[in-house]
Amino acid sequence: MRYVILRDDDTNALTPIECLEKLYRPFLDRGLPVNLATIPNVSTTTVFPDGRPEGYLMGMPKGASSTLPIGGNSNLVSYLLQNTGFNIVQHGYHHDVFEFDRDDREAIIFRLELGTRLLLQAGFPRPQAFVAPYDRFSRTSLAATAEYFPVISAGWYERRRLPFAWWPAYCRKKMLGEYHWRVGKTHLLAHPGCLLSAQRSRAGMLAEVKRAVQSRPLTVLVTHWWEYFPERQPDEDFIRQLHCTAAYLAENPEIKVISFADLLTTPVPLN
Repeated sequence: MRYVILRDDDTNALTPIECLEKLYRPFLDRGLPVNLATIPNVSTTTVFPDGRPEGYLMGMPKGASSTLPIGGNSNLVSYLLQNTGFNIVQHGYHHDVFEFDRDDREAIIFRLELGTRLLLQAGFPRPQAFVAPYDRFSRTSLAATAEYFPVISAGWYERRRLPFAWWPAYCRKKMLGEYHWRVGKTHLLAHPGCLLSAQRSRAGMLAEVKRAVQSRPLTVLVTHWWEYFPERQPDEDFIRQLHCTAAYLAENPEIKVISFADLLTTPVPLN
């Protein structure tokens, strides 16, 4: 059996319900869980290098406040709670640029705790997994996050950014060629890049997904909902690739799609 975790980043108070519905109805109808890395209190001032608002700030109204808590969009919250196939993962706090790539432990803990509080106040279950914005952690933030969350999902882990006490486990992982690893009770998951990305060739997208899934016991597939809607218009070809992925995952009896939280209750081999 091979296991797959689908991680979609950047759900926030501005995310249109119709975007999530169009993308993930084929997953939900097939009983495939979707992990939404959700920004608790999104900053509305985060921009691309060229000054444009980040893509996940879709439909931001003029005069919007500098931050918007997820609980402020009651329609979105109700939709997510009604569709139990969505699993909420904590994604930073404001999603500022590299907000967890810092060494101020007090500020990091503040963002971890307040982010969780806002998700709970919105009515979501306590998140069991954490995703840092842009997958960037500092040594200090990794250590703090592991105290609060049993699962951390990132792109990769660099030794120079790890707590010193984690180095022996990291060296063992490298020696054994392992992809995912554990430190204490914390699962540290990596992913093979954003295979479901608007920046990749559509022609070979599904083939890349299949290769990744077949290459290891557990694969985290990462995508971003807003990339499927450039200029707020659906990119039907790109969406088709996502839906083909849903069909592939559902129709293969040797693949099981799980949530991050399932790692805590199901004996899933990490490597």
